[in-house]
Amino acid sequence: MAQCGMLRDYRFTDAAEDIRGSKLYGVNDEKLGKIDDVIFDHSTGSIRYLVIDTGGWLSTKKFIVPADRLRASAEHKDDFAVDLTKEQIEAFPPYDESHLESDQQWADYEGRYRSKWEAKPVMHRAETDRNITPTTQQMSGNSPSKTASGAATGEEDTAAFTTGGFAASTDSVEISQSANGIGPRWDTFQNRLRERRKEVIGTGSSVADAGTYRKAS
Repeated sequence: MAQCGMLRDYRFTDAAEDIRGSKLYGVNDEKLGKIDDVIFDHSTGSIRYLVIDTGGWLSTKKFIVPADRLRASAEHKDDFAVDLTKEQIEAFPPYDESHLESDQQWADYEGRYRSKWEAKPVMHRAETDRNITPTTQQMSGNSPSKTASGAATGEEDTAAFTTGGFAASTDSVEISQSANGIGPRWDTFQNRLRERRKEVIGTGSSVADAGTYRKAS
């Protein structure tokens, strides 16, 4: 069985706990789309990515966002934001949910996707002008701190890519396997998913007596 999966048609008892249907905004409060689904780890229930339905502006219709890059929108109640532009999203490898059917296919896609976060998007920390994309020095392992560390230990920094995310200096982009502290609505949703992950995995895309899932407008 694949290690990651989606909620698909699974419906929570309390619709208010479900973030699917919430809007996602990008840089300069540009609307990027709506949360269509989430990709979660079957073993823990932790959310790895959000699947965003663009409504048509993107040729492949949907794209994914790492959960730990998400934040609650300050301008729109119950919605979310990410430091991305449409141009940056268009540079991502096309998302196809069929990749999740095979761990090997998903690992391949995830690796190509993460490389774009490392090399392409230029993002800044919230409410600052600090660039959090790795600089040339950071990517080559030549930052002053790394140089000093290497000289002291006699070892080179080889952790360029680690399981669950990029090896990160203070200012580099990092994609981890889960996210916390995004906001009460997110935390409630992820907790419910963790509690019911076995039920979700067991029911798959067809849920008996679940009714029709209705997304928020």
